Order: sequence, then C-alpha cells, then structure tokens
Amino acid sequence: MCLAIPAKITNLNGDNLADVDILGVKRTISLDLTPQAQVNDHVLVHAGFAIEVVDEQYAQETIDLIKQFPELAGEDLGA
Repeated sequence: MCLAIPAKITNLNGDNLADVDILGVKRTISLDLTPQAQVNDHVLVHAGFAIEVVDEQYAQETIDLIKQFPELAGEDLGA
C-alpha cells in the first residue's frame, strides 16, 4: 500500500527542493508538483515529492490517524 504522509515545510532550498518535518523526522523533498508551496505550508508527501498542499487541520487529522496505525508509517517515523 502506498501512503502520502503530511509534512510541514521548514525551509526552501532552491531548485524546487524543501526541507520538511514528518512526525519529527527531517527529510528533503521535491516541490516539482507543488511549486506554490511555501515555508510553514503542510503538504502530502509521497515517494519524496509533495503531491498536494493541504490545510493544517487536514494534516493534523491525517497525522492523528497515522499515529493510531504506526505500521502504516514505517519504522523510521515515530509517534
């Protein structure tokens, strides 16, 4: 199963790359599919790409669901 995880953009790096926080884990992702995304925006991340900008409430609701089923998020994304 593939799952898009909500993340908060913490820094824009240029070349359509951004640093994000995903449940406390820091990653660098591509903004090629969401060039409008800015620092502090919440995005859905799949396979290293932000695929959609979402509002904070949606992101938090999704994170809450993921925390109920940690096996969906994988080993390196803690609660």
